[in-house]
Amino acid sequence: MSLIPNIFGGRRSNVFDPFKDFPFPNSVSTSFPEFSRENSAFVSTRVDWKETPEAHVFKADIPGLKKEEVKVQIEDDKVLQISGERNVENEDKNDTWHRVERSSGKFMRRFRLPENAKVNEVKASMENGVLTVTVPKKEVKNHDVKAIEISG
Repeated sequence: MSLIPNIFGGRRSNVFDPFKDFPFPNSVSTSFPEFSRENSAFVSTRVDWKETPEAHVFKADIPGLKKEEVKVQIEDDKVLQISGERNVENEDKNDTWHRVERSSGKFMRRFRLPENAKVNEVKASMENGVLTVTVPKKEVKNHDVKAIEISG
């Protein structure tokens, strides 16, 4: 099952939609009124999700944050939530700011996990501003098919 959109214009059917019921970031101000437009770049933190034979792997770009400023949670055994906050830099009254482009504020991303996720074995790590969350997959048993002879 592929989770990557087909960028070449073809149609895909029966694709698991991890964003179902989590329309984000259609409108930052409507979904999260406490976030201002200045923070929208940070609010809409980009996350890649790939599936390997063994696991679902999420990678989030969160530069400048320490692991203590990021939360990874599983809700109701079916939703992965990644959240955190970057605080505004302390200002000295003698400082003169010429430009402020680095965003601050809160962010939150949520993903509905597929049925085969082992939510009790999730692991997370951070390196060079990239959070990696690994959700192992349950082994899917192949169904045995037994032919039944038809009498008659």
